[in-house]
Amino acid sequence: MKYISTRGDATPLSFEDVVLTGLAPDGGLYIPESLPKFSQEEIASWAGLSYQELAFKVISPFVAGEIPDEDLQKIINESYSTFRHDAIAPMVQTGHNEWILELFQGPTLAFKDFALQFLGNLLDYILKKRDQKVVVMGATSGDTGSAAIEGCRHCDNIDIFILHPHNRVSDVQRRQMTTVLEDNVHNIAMEGNFDDCQNMVKASFGDQSFLPEGRQLVAVNSINWARIMAQIVYYFYSALALGAPARPVSFSVPTGNFGDIFAGYLAKQMGLPIDQLVIGTNANDILHRCISDNDHSKKELIHSLSPSMDIMVSSNFERLLFDLYGRKGADIKQLMEDFKSGSMSLSDEALSTARELFTSYRLGDEETIDVIRDVFESTEYLLDPHTAIGVQAARKTRRRQDIPMVCLSTAHPAKFPEAVRKAGQSEDPALPHHMTDLFDREERLQVLDNDLSVVQQYVTDNVRT
Repeated sequence: MKYISTRGDATPLSFEDVVLTGLAPDGGLYIPESLPKFSQEEIASWAGLSYQELAFKVISPFVAGEIPDEDLQKIINESYSTFRHDAIAPMVQTGHNEWILELFQGPTLAFKDFALQFLGNLLDYILKKRDQKVVVMGATSGDTGSAAIEGCRHCDNIDIFILHPHNRVSDVQRRQMTTVLEDNVHNIAMEGNFDDCQNMVKASFGDQSFLPEGRQLVAVNSINWARIMAQIVYYFYSALALGAPARPVSFSVPTGNFGDIFAGYLAKQMGLPIDQLVIGTNANDILHRCISDNDHSKKELIHSLSPSMDIMVSSNFERLLFDLYGRKGADIKQLMEDFKSGSMSLSDEALSTARELFTSYRLGDEETIDVIRDVFESTEYLLDPHTAIGVQAARKTRRRQDIPMVCLSTAHPAKFPEAVRKAGQSEDPALPHHMTDLFDREERLQVLDNDLSVVQQYVTDNVRT
């Protein structure tokens, strides 16, 4: 299995190399040269497998023997041993043929744990084998950072630096990052928004000369292929539980960076019978505008009650565009150049295909609060604001009531007490037992200006020798 760049001008890489590389040298994102395909009979044979067993079935073709099966199984088992629920990704019914897929049972209460617990263990394995030390640098709009830190905090060969927008993540999200005090963990609160943080990380990957000799950057954002790969698994897991492949299943995904729903698109391409993929966005609705109006233009970022989706540059959308344009790297390179200037438009053919694959819906804060309130009043089930967006997007765009609709619940409501209070809850939702002392823990972070040289100097000064 080789991995190629979406911009078509980078040497293909092996699996282990692509995990360590992040962005391709030509600025593109890595994607498999070809996707594994599973027959309906093979998928049916997986019914009843544990999450860990199914993960091995889905992931191993992408690894293609580079990691021995026994070692890969061990990595997978260790990655999900920290989850609080034995089902790993349990489901709750909230309506007729409507299901909530709880992806917040991991150590940091967000779906990012599925990929980042795995990535942390995978990196540890590869780096020990190669006797190599690296610097992890990532940007977060709230959840990626804590999940990445949790995945890498015990890795001797990694120094991790996470940038988050200062005062633009929830208190719980911030403290989940800043109360981890290991020597290899560094939290940077940057003046600016998430896109500023993400741009700084991308610029640092483009020119790594600021790093000490012998070090390279490794990505934990969803530009890293291993993250997308790990997320494919829960689409298969939930669909099998609802009767696939004998019947199709639909999914609704609250998404900002397009990685989570892109994993669903890949599951469909690999043979999972998915009828509908619904994109749910908040007021930062570039994905919805693109699908509905062919308007993929940057606008001013809005601070919302669903901060993990406060993103205007959806990095993983480039991976979808690569397929929509027949895997022609030169076309993607031109599109990205257009977008860098502020806007791009899809060709008629690409837009038509995108609309066949996806439907979309946009919610503002008021409608999000209404959904949290309505679902709780009818079911006594409490949604976080991101999940509420996915639920309402599903209800507004759903084509068939006879096909199960799975709404991905990307975070625990305790991470977003402001939205929950606004929805009429008299008390903040309780944190799980392992986090009840979160607000008593010591914090450590560094507030830095939105200045690339300042941030890079801070990284250089704090890499362990």
